[in-house]
Amino acid sequence: MTSEDELAAEFAEHRSVLVGAAYRVVGSVVDAEDVVQETWLRWSAADREEVRDVRAYLIRISTRLALNRLRQQKARREQYVGPWLPEPILSTRDEDDPAAVAEVADSVSMAMLVVLETLSPLERAAFVLREVFDLPFAEIATTLGRSEAAVRQLAHRAREHVHARQPRHRVDKARHTEVTTQFLTAAWSGDLAQMVSLLAPDVELVSDGGGKKKAALRPLFGADKISRWLISLLAPDREAYNFEVRLAELNGERAFVFYDGDEVDSAGFMELDEAGQISQIYIVRNPDKLSTLPRLSEL
Repeated sequence: MTSEDELAAEFAEHRSVLVGAAYRVVGSVVDAEDVVQETWLRWSAADREEVRDVRAYLIRISTRLALNRLRQQKARREQYVGPWLPEPILSTRDEDDPAAVAEVADSVSMAMLVVLETLSPLERAAFVLREVFDLPFAEIATTLGRSEAAVRQLAHRAREHVHARQPRHRVDKARHTEVTTQFLTAAWSGDLAQMVSLLAPDVELVSDGGGKKKAALRPLFGADKISRWLISLLAPDREAYNFEVRLAELNGERAFVFYDGDEVDSAGFMELDEAGQISQIYIVRNPDKLSTLPRLSEL
């Protein structure tokens, strides 16, 4: 094996971890892939004799590049139409899949990514590096170009903020699937009473159409209002389109995908409260964020 082959093999060994780190920082598969490609270019030109820990070295490079990409995103999002949600990913361990992420779990759930969006770029990076990848503070400080004391403060603020907004309970997957199925059935049939009964009184819905698909321009609150909005969203499509809904594992959790014929139309996530009612709904409709999800014929 040539040295170039060895270099590529060594990089491939850590690629899914790098995609996972970058995705958690930028919330976009496409941007994460671009970050990892640039990380490869930096790695291929690096002096390996100075690298003591390949994994930490590559994560450091990819995180720096992801931070730069995140700052570019922030500027673009000022012109974004409506709420911005992270890009859904198919849960997979296949490292050949461009949407592969390391250790898909709570740290990459849609709810977690939405919380991470509320952090500053440096807080977000510090949280990911410390809480997800368990890097030492000294290593994170080198990565972010800050003192170790400053990084400890960043990580502490991020952790407190995330924990304050995280659900304080876990819902059984079977129960989550049951409620999701019941709600989708009621929404599709236009059963307003059944929909309202499954929603918490203070439920919130956030939808992302990016100005390209019908979506609420701001978050919606309340069981009755959200139920009526969803019924109005689906009503025209029942006759005009060949719609089908499938349950899928996205971002390490149970989600639903609407198909218009063979094409992905929407992807959605539901969070349940301790009473088993739906407390949060996220719906991604922007077609630019659905390109990595499989077509119906590929399932």
